[in-house]
Amino acid sequence: VHLWCFLGRYPALMDCMNKLNQNKEYLAFSKERSWMLLSRRNQLLLEFSFWNEPLPHQGPNIYKLRTYKLKAGTMIEWGSNWQEKQEAVGGFFPQTGELYVVHHLWGKRKTLLGWPEGALGVSPLTSPSTYRDLQSREETGNAAWRRRGWDENVYYT
Repeated sequence: VHLWCFLGRYPALMDCMNKLNQNKEYLAFSKERSWMLLSRRNQLLLEFSFWNEPLPHQGPNIYKLRTYKLKAGTMIEWGSNWQEKQEAVGGFFPQTGELYVVHHLWGKRKTLLGWPEGALGVSPLTSPSTYRDLQSREETGNAAWRRRGWDENVYYT
């Protein structure tokens, strides 16, 4: 999964695409890559406003990406339930295309020290992180299920 952030929305996206289509190295790479792919899927996504956009991290970046197809009319309820728990690295929904689809990117929360107020647009106290390894991912998931109310929260997805 590749997450690309385009500041400036459609004009920035179109500018990037135009530059890539004029870059000989990229075009050669794209051609070489194409014979290795069985399929490829791109989506233009918007992030839920209550989660910060994911930030790059050093080290072993282990995430869990879940995609849900929601019942019509439940997206706001879904977002409200997941916002409460503050577990996600990010939450996204398609800007165009398929309706009632959400993507939930999971990691683990960590404390940040030494970041100035407002740096990178996130709180200086906590920020989404990655799992350090698969064991950490399993332990975090198991701990979530032991918390009161988690099963009810998952039920609403």
